[in-house]
Amino acid sequence: MRFLVRDRILGIGDDYWIEDDRGNKVFLVDGKALRLRDTFELKDAEGHVLVDIRKKMFALRDTMVIERGGEPLATVRRKRLSLLRNHYRVSLADGGTELDVSGRILDREFAVEYDGELLAVISRRMLSLRDTYGVDVVREDADPALLIAVAVCVIHLAEKEREA
Repeated sequence: MRFLVRDRILGIGDDYWIEDDRGNKVFLVDGKALRLRDTFELKDAEGHVLVDIRKKMFALRDTMVIERGGEPLATVRRKRLSLLRNHYRVSLADGGTELDVSGRILDREFAVEYDGELLAVISRRMLSLRDTYGVDVVREDADPALLIAVAVCVIHLAEKEREA
């Protein structure tokens, strides 16, 4: 299942649509401006909030929290020791499941894996549209909204780190 994401150009507070491979609007990333912390909502095409994404206020390392229905779903943070490539760890709220995100985040060339198994590939390579990247959800039983939220988080954290 492939989704197309048009990159935000102006930063937080911008809203942008995520389309399926047929051009249908599937998800809306709604950036919430004028908040103390970076906040996004991932909504379906009808405007229902699927997940909330918030930057954690007090953390030693930049951390974002993904919530569904007010309950924590996942925590995203940069791995401590990652010299050559961007590595992020996604800890799911079930307490035992961790996803690994690695690659060239700012270039939009990275993968999401669970226990060595590929869940999603985020890439610009196959697209001719400028400022657009694809999110290919590889496993059919994977949660597309969660994987898109993870991509939004790691890109946002990498961009914030680059600005610092």
